[in-house]
Amino acid sequence: MEYQFNRIAVKIGSNVLTRKDGTLDVTRMSALVDQVAELHKNGVEVVLVSSGAVASGRSELKPARKLDSVEQRQLFSAVGQAKLINRYYELFREHGIAVGQVLTAKESFATRRHYLNQRSCMRVMLENGVIPIVNENDTVSVTELMFTDNDELSGLVASMLGVQALIILSNIDGIYNGSPSDPGTEVIRTVEHGKDLSDYIRTEKSGFGRGGMLTKTTIARKVADEGITVIIANGRRDNILTDLMLRPETTVCTRFVPSDGGVSSVKKWIAHSEGFAKGELRLNRKAADAVRGDRAVSILPVGVAEVKGEFEKDDIVRITGEDGGLIGVGRVGVDSDEARRMLGKHGQKPLVHYDYLYLE
Repeated sequence: MEYQFNRIAVKIGSNVLTRKDGTLDVTRMSALVDQVAELHKNGVEVVLVSSGAVASGRSELKPARKLDSVEQRQLFSAVGQAKLINRYYELFREHGIAVGQVLTAKESFATRRHYLNQRSCMRVMLENGVIPIVNENDTVSVTELMFTDNDELSGLVASMLGVQALIILSNIDGIYNGSPSDPGTEVIRTVEHGKDLSDYIRTEKSGFGRGGMLTKTTIARKVADEGITVIIANGRRDNILTDLMLRPETTVCTRFVPSDGGVSSVKKWIAHSEGFAKGELRLNRKAADAVRGDRAVSILPVGVAEVKGEFEKDDIVRITGEDGGLIGVGRVGVDSDEARRMLGKHGQKPLVHYDYLYLE
């Protein structure tokens, strides 16, 4: 069979894998595993980013006392993750395919070293025919360090592994040009660069997930800008994965057109790193205009009006304009003390070289 892509990341949302009462929908899960197994056996490398652990654990337990939101998440995910990965293991074993569990946390992407360690781990799994099943380690995450949801995690994983496509499976067919319940409303089939979707995005969150279509759209744009096709589709449709891979033009979904320009591995990491920023470089107006211009320019000390926060060399910092608005993020070449000593001076080395600068 001739598939469109040979390496993909597939994000399966909680509302695809769980019934209304929070129990695992084993029939749906089995159907998706069958499709992934078919792709795998035909030479497609697949990375799964799977939700469902918290919802799965919730259906197993009745806590002895009232728990706060973090305690609930930790308890339910600890029980649910074991249940979820065991089910995946059994289902894939029926196809003779090995799977491996990768539990990660947002802070594990904050340093380049940890980022590369995770990439190396998943690469060696793929080289050996093992399907990585990735999820956030909710047992050790706390609220401020959590991913927005697994959409954000799937974007990081897709970017990190250089996949050709990220397929986000939700419980709707894609992004609609109106309310899905209104007659005549249709799925937006293709999203080109610069297309404004703000009028179409609903802000409600999914029943068992933490995010919604706004998060999916934000992640999709960023990943597509890195040259990766992003598809939002309905994971409850029969044969959705094989249809997307074999008949993408006739399968209902929303497809974000990828950028033609290549992005380096370091810039891909930096592009997803705003949430890990340790400090801020606020530019004066002249420097901000130069950075926003057509030419690639570095952040020089003479153009920085203020250094905010404390950071070490090679940390991620936010780059802002005079009004505090975000311009981009970058890997800084000196620590915060040295940056302050260099502030406003001519003839100094860049604080952020343009090779390590990502503009929003």
